[in-house]
Amino acid sequence: MASKKSPVDFKRDPAKTLKVGEGFRLADVDPDSAPGFPGRKSDGAAHLERQDALLAGLQERLFAASKGGSPDRVLLVLQAMDTAGKGGIVSHVVGAMDPQGVRLKAFKAPTDEEKSHDFLWRIEKEVPGAGMVGVFDRSHYEDVLIHRVHGWADETELERRYAAINEFEERLIAEGTRIVKVMLHISKDEQKERLLARLEDPAKHWKYSTGDLKERGFWEDYQAAFQAMFEKTSTAAAPWYVVPANKKWYARIAVQQLLIDALEDIDPQWPAADFDVAEQIAAVEAS
Repeated sequence: MASKKSPVDFKRDPAKTLKVGEGFRLADVDPDSAPGFPGRKSDGAAHLERQDALLAGLQERLFAASKGGSPDRVLLVLQAMDTAGKGGIVSHVVGAMDPQGVRLKAFKAPTDEEKSHDFLWRIEKEVPGAGMVGVFDRSHYEDVLIHRVHGWADETELERRYAAINEFEERLIAEGTRIVKVMLHISKDEQKERLLARLEDPAKHWKYSTGDLKERGFWEDYQAAFQAMFEKTSTAAAPWYVVPANKKWYARIAVQQLLIDALEDIDPQWPAADFDVAEQIAAVEAS
């Protein structure tokens, strides 16, 4: 009888391996790597499925704890170049959790009303409430990335925005929010392959935008903008994590583990019953 294959797990915690620290250089990160995980694609798929129940259970406890007055919540921020796999993270990682405890917001180009306010105005309205796992598919960081790349904001304004973001996140943390900021890092060649795959499949044409090709022309400028973003906004309380994303399976298990780490660190507890349990058992048995 053939022996059952042992499950493959991370050898190094992604929270430590992928964290942006002092002296970090995006150019040094290999988008095709799988830091800390010794397995292959099949091992990664098995790991993702194996950890789904743990992630879902922690999220349920977080949601339940809010009913007992806990202020804790989680905010997952996803930033990346086009085609890097943000949608896959939402489907394959966030999708394992109970949707009643998830608040997803995909930020598009601001409306005229939103432009009439400071850039954080529309973000403030979408922050997760107590017990929720919020997910920002793009975020307030668009306003320092694309604006830097296209020169829509000068250096003085960009510095103001970096400071405003840090103050905003400090306030969220003080209110009970655990922020997990993830940049999915793909190579230019990988993006080209993914864009072509979308164009060659009629079922994926809806995912393609001619704007994606236009922004691709600013690839190096975006890499510099990401580097500046890390230097200005990766703080001790809300660090950035750069996840190599050429291998979609690796990006998914890495983000899954970052969420599990955040929830385990919160350690949400089931709220105590506000009724006499024994009395209610007797009442149910007698009914």
